[in-house]
Amino acid sequence: MSAKLPISFHCQNADHQRCVNDALAQAEMLCRQQKQRFTAIRQRVLELVWQQHKPIGAYEVLEHLQADGRTAPPTVYRALDLLQKMGLVHRIASLNAYVGCVQPGESHDGHFLICKSCHALAEINAPEINAAIMQSASDIGFQPVRQTIEVMGLCPECSG
Repeated sequence: MSAKLPISFHCQNADHQRCVNDALAQAEMLCRQQKQRFTAIRQRVLELVWQQHKPIGAYEVLEHLQADGRTAPPTVYRALDLLQKMGLVHRIASLNAYVGCVQPGESHDGHFLICKSCHALAEINAPEINAAIMQSASDIGFQPVRQTIEVMGLCPECSG
C-alpha cells in the first residue's frame, strides 16, 4: 500500500491547470500500459472532470461536450465508465458525480470527505479504515469486494 497522502481538498490547489495536465499525462501512460486507447473524447471527459476540482455529474460533462460540438450522451457514459474502471476517476454515489483520482494506477478503496455546502472533496488514504472494515467483515464471514466511504461535513472554508 502506498504512503499516506496529505489530506487536502481538491479545490484548494492554486495551480488547477497543472493538476489537469498531470492527470492527462498519467492517464495517457496508464492507457498505454493497459493497452487502452486514450481517445479524444476520453481525454476531454477526464479533462472536464479534473478542471472542476469538485465532483461533476455526467449531465454537466455532457453540457460541456455539447458546447464543444459533441452531443452523444452514451459516449459520455462509456468514457466515464472506462475511466472509472481504469482507476482514473471515482464515482461519488451520494452526489451522483465523478472526481479525478489522486492515486491513478494504484489499487485502493475510495474514502472521501465531502463538503455538504460547497461540494469540495478530499480523497484520503487510510489503511486503518480498510483494516477495520476487513476485520469486522471477516468476523461475520463476509468477504468485501470493494468499499467506498463518503463522509459528509464542512470543509475548512465553509466551517470557518
